[in-house]
Amino acid sequence: MNPVFVALDTTDLARARHLAGLVAPHVGGLKLGLEFFLAQGLANTAAVAGTTPLFLDLKLHDIPNTVAGGVRAIAALKPEFLTVHAAGGPAMLRAAVAAAAEAADQTGHRVRLLGVTVLTSLDDGDLDAVGQRGPAADQVRRLALLARASGLDGVICSPFEVAGLRAELGPDFQLVVPGIRPAGAALGDQKRVMGPRDAIDAGASRLVIGRPITDAPDPAAAARAIAAELAA
Repeated sequence: MNPVFVALDTTDLARARHLAGLVAPHVGGLKLGLEFFLAQGLANTAAVAGTTPLFLDLKLHDIPNTVAGGVRAIAALKPEFLTVHAAGGPAMLRAAVAAAAEAADQTGHRVRLLGVTVLTSLDDGDLDAVGQRGPAADQVRRLALLARASGLDGVICSPFEVAGLRAELGPDFQLVVPGIRPAGAALGDQKRVMGPRDAIDAGASRLVIGRPITDAPDPAAAARAIAAELAA
């Protein structure tokens, strides 16, 4: 299994289609986020993904009834993964899980829910600024335990939390990891990053990689190189 989901961080339909066509044969799936979904809607999101597994990164965070309605509304897309904010609390998380199960009875496809813990663009100082207890690793652990207790399939975490979470949460809980930067790649706005091989060795289930692939002169070659590194 290729664990890489490529983040197509664009609102442009033509660019998303083009990139998807280049990289889909060399990765495990495509990630489309809030900006694309808002700009292009359900139909174009489905068109870009095609038959490639889709990670729909919407980071839903609202009252339980609204989040449950959101999960049901996008179930027809049959994404492999859908994100919700773990900080939304246990009632919201349980409502999302119940909505996913309800939708699966209608679509025949169970959307796997991932709880966003602490964004990889945030460090301990950022958490202090918004009144959350740090360090970041402690907040990630609290939210990951809450996500599992609420019935989610996994969480989003930085590569630096993976080993500890894997040891505590077991082999089957999905640990999906952004902040992946191959050697020589620019950090951009990410603060807690790691290379692909190291993240997998630490216990990551899936890797989310965007700009190192999509901004490369040859995105297909960049995706192939990462796949070869992980297969070695």
